[in-house]
Amino acid sequence: MSRRVRVAVLGARGRMGSAAVRAVEAAEDLELTAALGRGDSLETLTESGTDVVVDLTVPSSTEENVGFAVQHGMHAVVGTTGWDEERLSALSELLEQHPGTGVLIAPNFALGSVLATSFAAKAAKYFESVEVLELHHPDKVDAPSGTAVRTAQQIAAARREAGMGPGPDATQTTLDGARGATVEDIHVHSVRLRGLVAHQEVLLGSPGEQLSIRHDSFDRESFMPGVLLGIRSVAAHPGLTVGLDGYLDLEA
Repeated sequence: MSRRVRVAVLGARGRMGSAAVRAVEAAEDLELTAALGRGDSLETLTESGTDVVVDLTVPSSTEENVGFAVQHGMHAVVGTTGWDEERLSALSELLEQHPGTGVLIAPNFALGSVLATSFAAKAAKYFESVEVLELHHPDKVDAPSGTAVRTAQQIAAARREAGMGPGPDATQTTLDGARGATVEDIHVHSVRLRGLVAHQEVLLGSPGEQLSIRHDSFDRESFMPGVLLGIRSVAAHPGLTVGLDGYLDLEA
């Protein structure tokens, strides 16, 4: 029997982190080596012989956490937001100095959400208009969500490749924010409401028809299959991968 993968969870006292701890403990092929919260020493990761670090912390600490992991030869699976292009570029440069080490940064670990984004990008070139609506609990600190931004980026890329411009919009007067944020010509609208967990709907329209592609996460347990997939796959994907779709066969 092969050795179990040794996994440490950072942000283990949060809702996502505690769910990840339970998922790792329940997996026969994984071993939980550390469950760290705010203020705990990262040196525990090296002392415990960790293979894969799961970072579910906060934007202000995730870059340091992942940098520590990479510099010490540990792979990282990251669900924390805040990774803009500058941070991603710096991480890519660091990974070049540590060949064989892999990092996955996933805006969303729900497999259904990843599939919905892929389906929306494929459909977007066939419709005149497209907008994204994301709905989350009011404790979420960023808006739009990382998933919505990535969805809009993939939709915009597909439409550019098809030679399409922005969707029609005759709006001339508007209150600030009424049309949502604009991500590469795609309007993205955010809702923060008590009782929600994580939900997204892509609305696509052409004359006489509309297509809605929606995904709903009703419980954080929905993210755990994706977290486990990331843990089990990251070592086989050296360098930086952004999006869980990089580990899925979505080309067909």
